[in-house]
Amino acid sequence: MKSSPAVHALGVAVAAALLQLVMIVAFAWPSAHLAPRHVPLVVTGPAAGVVAERLAHARPGAFDITTRPDEASARRALTDRDAYGAIVATPSGVRVLTASAASPVVAQQLGALAQQLAPGSPAAGTAPVQDVVAADSDDPRGTGFGGMALPLVMSSIAAAALLTFAVRRVAWRAAGVLLFALLGGFGSAAVVQGWMSLLPGPYLTIAGVMAFTVAAVTGTVAGLAAAVGRAGLGVGALTFLLVGNPLSAATSAPELLPRPWGEIGQFLPPGASVTLLRSAAFFDGAGAGRPLAVLAGWTVLGVALLAAGALRARSADASGGVRSPEPALT
Repeated sequence: MKSSPAVHALGVAVAAALLQLVMIVAFAWPSAHLAPRHVPLVVTGPAAGVVAERLAHARPGAFDITTRPDEASARRALTDRDAYGAIVATPSGVRVLTASAASPVVAQQLGALAQQLAPGSPAAGTAPVQDVVAADSDDPRGTGFGGMALPLVMSSIAAAALLTFAVRRVAWRAAGVLLFALLGGFGSAAVVQGWMSLLPGPYLTIAGVMAFTVAAVTGTVAGLAAAVGRAGLGVGALTFLLVGNPLSAATSAPELLPRPWGEIGQFLPPGASVTLLRSAAFFDGAGAGRPLAVLAGWTVLGVALLAAGALRARSADASGGVRSPEPALT
């Protein structure tokens, strides 16, 4: 029995209202519960044991504390992305080393921590803080960097939808995904580096990371649509936009998000892209292995889904059925 227009309109309104609530929770909840959770921190110096024990008692579970034999080793931990900060502890006081390029929010929290450790420092009321790997001088708080994640994901989802509805043959959709990834990646890198000056690092490397991100998101969403129909667009968009983007830690750090959501976010393209961009722009590629593998995995999944969609369309043609459930715009 066919439903009346009133019932249909009511159902759409209720579904839209529920989606709105989900979006508010998805975007606001992680930010409202930011707190250090096992943040990697290095302690070195003659008084390292005392400081480590003091931190463990004062902030249980906040830091994952390891010791290094000397300050040079502690600095390498920051440049290799093994830690977000280091405390150089001596009998006369402490110095705090940060890496704001890894997370300006964590660096700010470590600066506040330095003041808590200040009573034992030589300078009355202050503990020296040095930023070993600084964020870009044009974006010291990382707000511009964080603002890149959402548009990159949204435009990739939009491109997948346009390709699905405008291009009938799946093979040409795949070609469109590749072309869009190249144009979008290299164009976006030119804007954020040349005009906005938000990211340092080699242009080709930054452009390659962005193109990889676009390929992973656009290819997977377009592949889902080709393999399972229009519902695939919704599944892909909800996964990357409502789950992946809020959990990407683009404006914070994975260790600041409620567990295990911070870790889960790193296995989705938005989170992997953010981590890989930081590694490429500020750390000479240190820590790039896992996010690179994650983006490669999603890209391969997109290719496999597009191939499945092509086989599905071919089978429909062979059986005399409808080639694709998605109507073309042209």
